[in-house]
Amino acid sequence: MRTQIFSALFLTLALLVTSAAQANLETERDYQPVEPTADQARANILIARQLQFGHFKEQDIDDELASETLDAYLNQLDGQRLYFTQGDIDRFSDYRDTMQRALTSGNLEPAFRIYNRFQKRSVQRLEYALSLLDQGIDSFSFEDDDRYRLDRKDAEWAKNTDELDRLWRDRIRNAVLSMRLDGQPDEAIKETLTRRYESQLDRAYDARSEDAFQQWMNAFAGLWDPHTQYLSPRNSENFDINMSLSLEGIGAVLQSKDGYTKVSRVVPGGPAAEEGSLGTADRIVGVAQEDEKMKNVIGWRLGEVVDLIRGPKGSEVRLEVIPAGTQNDMNTHEITIVRDEVKLEEQSAQSDMLEMQNGGEPWQLGVIDIPTFYADLKAARQGDENYRSTTRDVRDLLQELKSDGMDGLVIDLRGNGGGALSEANQLVGLFIENGPTVQVRGSDGSVQVFEDNGSDVAWDGPVVVLVNNLSASASEIFAGAMQDYGRALVVGAQTFGKGTVQAIRPLNHGQLKITQSKFYRVSGASTQNRGVVPDIEIEDRIQRENVAESALDGALAWDEIDTLDYHRYFEFSNVLETVTEKHQARFSKVPEYKLRQRELEMLNERRDRTWVSLNAEQRRADLEAFRDKQLSIVNRRRELQDKEAFESWQAYEKDAESRPAMARRSDLADEGPDFVVREAGAILTDLLAQSEEYASIYNGTPEKGAVAEE
Repeated sequence: MRTQIFSALFLTLALLVTSAAQANLETERDYQPVEPTADQARANILIARQLQFGHFKEQDIDDELASETLDAYLNQLDGQRLYFTQGDIDRFSDYRDTMQRALTSGNLEPAFRIYNRFQKRSVQRLEYALSLLDQGIDSFSFEDDDRYRLDRKDAEWAKNTDELDRLWRDRIRNAVLSMRLDGQPDEAIKETLTRRYESQLDRAYDARSEDAFQQWMNAFAGLWDPHTQYLSPRNSENFDINMSLSLEGIGAVLQSKDGYTKVSRVVPGGPAAEEGSLGTADRIVGVAQEDEKMKNVIGWRLGEVVDLIRGPKGSEVRLEVIPAGTQNDMNTHEITIVRDEVKLEEQSAQSDMLEMQNGGEPWQLGVIDIPTFYADLKAARQGDENYRSTTRDVRDLLQELKSDGMDGLVIDLRGNGGGALSEANQLVGLFIENGPTVQVRGSDGSVQVFEDNGSDVAWDGPVVVLVNNLSASASEIFAGAMQDYGRALVVGAQTFGKGTVQAIRPLNHGQLKITQSKFYRVSGASTQNRGVVPDIEIEDRIQRENVAESALDGALAWDEIDTLDYHRYFEFSNVLETVTEKHQARFSKVPEYKLRQRELEMLNERRDRTWVSLNAEQRRADLEAFRDKQLSIVNRRRELQDKEAFESWQAYEKDAESRPAMARRSDLADEGPDFVVREAGAILTDLLAQSEEYASIYNGTPEKGAVAEE
């Protein structure tokens, strides 16, 4: 039976090779097909066993899942449907009947044949693109009413190579038109595009066996959940490609997705965070050292991109970046970052005091900003009694704020991507007398409960916890516990929804990062996928559907387990409706908020475009209309900051080159707490003014059961 299967597969390969010749795939250089190794076949078998029996999600490797693996693989290779034809896809469908056995037996031949076909198609497309550029971009016409489809993930596969030729011609026309409207001369446009396509062509010829294996295994593993992935031997040495903390780089966590190097997280306190222009979900398409020429890195291996970005402390690296949410891959900007180490003191908790008025009464509100949950474990292991950690620093800050007469506290967790679970657990303990803080459920159904066993409450007064779409993991554990205990009102945007725990499993070849547990709140609700839903919502500047866990393919679902024995300190439901109405009435009149709503509407409208015109006059009119809207928002914001308005878009762009990058990215920079923090403070004073019960409940810690749980 095994011999028959291999014979059928080799026959299919012969047909593919014949078809390739018929499709005129020959090039000046010969593409050398990559072949699987015995080590990779063995690793495939081990991965299949680990996924089936060790993952949190119970799932059989049946024919349906095998078919889904093939679809996921094709989407990984050609998600925008720019290389394969419908004929290719039809031939690949012949593998579906044998794919289940291939996945469990370590037969990698089908996956490698598909990969080699993709590389040959890539060579054909890229050489065609370069041939068009060789003919001169002045030969392109932009007078007709043609349109170009920006996002092709749901498009039909091209029927043949002629249709692909038309698609790629329009693709290049779109790039040329975008760059012309950006003010670039034709010579520079041709040079930039030629360099980009030559770089991608070199990568296609430089295909390696490990590239094919990694793509195939990650298409397979991704059907369990997006955080489960195969790590090649190279990537295993540098798990998650984390250029932060002890490594001199830019302070960002990167991942490879759809041929791009994507920013999954900017590390607080790192060089990228300090510079301010690089954000979550941005795509890095070019890297340059100091004054050297920019290298196009589309299609590069993640480790190779990281090697370019890393460098000596104090040196500069230039990045060409496609901003998050931008569909047009020619809409890039350049960022210069000075490499450095992430300094603990720069990502540590910081405090401020906010003076508020409510009903004629003055209120002193403490604000503690926690960028991440950190702990200097090295210093702790060395016996340093003064080692730094989130909980230790917050305790000290609370003492200072109390000494200054703090009436209430706002804890700002916006943008906090998590960190040490132990710190989230201990931080909850600063605000409750004792009790459970989080549950961790394993794949076998067993539940581990983390608890605060101390009775040392650092602050027993009123609290608002501020969150947004990028508050994740440990942030969600803390915010969820404070909400469940009725210890704080949670304000802001629904959080990220990262409620899973991963472990590294060694293989004979590389490693497997596998999801083995999930976090659950003391109320029994998971933080996975849904995150923490705020009591009072303030829409985030970043759209959750673009960055959150729920936006990831295959994300595990939200669920519940048993509720733990705990008590609530206060029932906000008694006053929440009134406080929410006051917030909405007040916040709708805040100039900064109304301005941000205008900006969100404008950016969403532009991001949601499916097509763009290839008519130069229409495209220029669309661009000028967008810039007019954007300039109007910028000038209104400057008016609020008592700054002079820009006379034109060109004046704004010129000024943007010299202004601090943080202001360029948000244009909400302000001395002291921003308007969202001020609104969180206003909500807190509304609570204090609204309810004597709320104000008095903190005169002492309630006895268990003093406030009934709903």
